[in-house]
Amino acid sequence: MKYVKRLVEHQLKEALNASGAVFIRGVKACGKTETALRFAKSDINLQQDPRYRLLAEVSPQDTLGGATPRLIDEWQEVPAIWNNVKIETDKRRAPGQFILAGSSALKDDSKLHTGAGRIITIDMSTLTWAELGFSNSSVSLASLLDGGPITPAQNRTELRTILQRLVIGGWPAHIGKTERSAITINRSYVDLLVGDDISRVSGIQRNRQKADKVLQSIARNIATAVDITTISSDTASDTLHGSELTVSRQVTYDYLDDFARLMILINQPAWNVHIRSSAALRTTPKRHLADPSLACAALGLSSEALFHDLNFSGFLFESLVFHDLQVYADVNDATLSYYRDSADNEVDIVVERRDGAWAACEVKLGDIDLDLAAEKLLAFAKNIDTAKSLPPSSLNIITGTGLAYTRPDGVNVLPLSVLGA
Repeated sequence: MKYVKRLVEHQLKEALNASGAVFIRGVKACGKTETALRFAKSDINLQQDPRYRLLAEVSPQDTLGGATPRLIDEWQEVPAIWNNVKIETDKRRAPGQFILAGSSALKDDSKLHTGAGRIITIDMSTLTWAELGFSNSSVSLASLLDGGPITPAQNRTELRTILQRLVIGGWPAHIGKTERSAITINRSYVDLLVGDDISRVSGIQRNRQKADKVLQSIARNIATAVDITTISSDTASDTLHGSELTVSRQVTYDYLDDFARLMILINQPAWNVHIRSSAALRTTPKRHLADPSLACAALGLSSEALFHDLNFSGFLFESLVFHDLQVYADVNDATLSYYRDSADNEVDIVVERRDGAWAACEVKLGDIDLDLAAEKLLAFAKNIDTAKSLPPSSLNIITGTGLAYTRPDGVNVLPLSVLGA
């Protein structure tokens, strides 16, 4: 499999130059190991090699020797590694000593030192459209946050192609594979997730059917601010072997926590901003999966099925845009959130840089209803209390198809196929 250059490489290089250790975290099979190996001079994998795992369990310190940077893959299999790496970096007082990679968080991390100032954490995701070559990156997120002008551009993408990409996903191992093959692999991934991984990360035996139903509910409500009560009620509407399969609110919460630890569930927080109106701000996060293809796999959907349900496809596309913008935002020292208030005014994605600069985005799969989307963005921007917050650097409608241009009202229209970091 040919390696695809990742946007995170620049962050990894900078982190290794600045700190004694770097922790790359991300969902399983997103490409962490392949990227880390391009920087590592020696490596061990605690999940694949039982000899190293046994050594790490008996004497964690003895796994740290080797050419640096030394990659310790799936370090969470032996949690004591973390503290030993921290201690060793303190002793060596040199940058670029260790790379830790992991695809799940610990159930109990209370005994781990924070690693602050010694271990830099970098998040990694599946491939973006820019990395896959489906976007020409002619419009950067950096320029949108700087308020720069948009040069009219086009990188034509057919609707059928977009739907197929939603099903296949951004998994590095799927490059060059057919949709049918990708569906088979993704379904197997989901089966392993609800059958084995969720029990392993929780430390107790989880109910496979309940885990599957919770995951399906998240998938059905992708890119929405669905709360725990709704997910619990949604799962209770299903039946198993003729009897109702009930998932309580507490069990639903526990399973959501497990999926978050596996880095499968991604929460998009609500934006906390000062507004002029008296409307109350919503706080429930929007729910996403690590890759939109997981939602398709959980629900058994093909691109043909998505073509006949373009309303749901619109939510999946919004989740894809969130996924890609999250990666681009990390490069720009920015974070993503969304806005919704008690008057049901809503903006799909807000990108905010650490210096306070921000951009607002509405997402549309097609290029219809652009006037309504622009009106929403303009009304939203007008409601921001600019005495306490900066005005927006840009207002943007991100579409699946069409031309990149700036409307007479100042709102940018940008197909995903032109966006980059």
